[in-house]
Amino acid sequence: MTNNIITLNNGVELPAIGLGVFQTPPDVTTTAVEEALRTGYRHIDTAAAYMNEREVGEGIRLSGVPREEIFIETKLWISDYGYEAALHGFEKSAKKLGVEQIDLLLLHQPLTTRFDLTLDAYRALEKLLADGKVRAIGVSNFMPEYLERLLAETSVVPAVNQIELHPYYQQKEVQSLHAQHGILTQAWSPIGGITSYGGAEKSAFEDPTLLEIGREHGKSAAQVMLRWHLQQGRSAIPKSTRAERIAENFDVFDFELTNGQLAAIDALDTGVRGGPDPDSITLETFGMPIPEA
Repeated sequence: MTNNIITLNNGVELPAIGLGVFQTPPDVTTTAVEEALRTGYRHIDTAAAYMNEREVGEGIRLSGVPREEIFIETKLWISDYGYEAALHGFEKSAKKLGVEQIDLLLLHQPLTTRFDLTLDAYRALEKLLADGKVRAIGVSNFMPEYLERLLAETSVVPAVNQIELHPYYQQKEVQSLHAQHGILTQAWSPIGGITSYGGAEKSAFEDPTLLEIGREHGKSAAQVMLRWHLQQGRSAIPKSTRAERIAENFDVFDFELTNGQLAAIDALDTGVRGGPDPDSITLETFGMPIPEA
């Protein structure tokens, strides 16, 4: 019933639940990472654009947990797309993290207006994989059109596509494409945190269906959502800086949802995206220099 380890399409093992540090200020990132590793997490997800890779690395070192026991995942930003730029982007991230090898390196977004740069960046990831500098490579926020283009024009099938996925936005077409190609679906905002931002009409944390299922198991709505991801074979990246929430989000390996409960959660899909449309991410609107290490 644990569902804690997922084997990627190249044989590398990934702990299914990882701590996310998106929008986590650098001054609290180190403490959050330390706390997560103390709690039992062995997977940390960050990104060059989060501007906290250095603090993630510091938290890992201060935790006392051996490096080889921790799965480190990070992402290259669009400003570092292109072949040589992506190779240098890896070096910047590795130095900030304080590691020689990164476990999983993703392209953070498809740069749809300059997909040639996206393809060149992915080819750089393929080179890093071949050279043993990363153990697995993948993408993030790639919708079917661009994922299919990537598959057609590169050699290595991505191990992971990290996308917005929670009960209110399930991206079933993308998940189906992943299944066809052996790509792991990894959920950002897996417990619908994005549904509670900016005056949203309803929050997944207050959903009656999720709360009722939680009552039946003695669990919170957040824990129910994470269990739903695990039982359907996904990886999930919940984020928190609060010790009690970090622990709660990891306490999801001791219960099992019924088929009826899984179906009830599946039925909550609204088809409404909470985050930005990937097509809106351009160098003009979101390009920013990623500092040197």
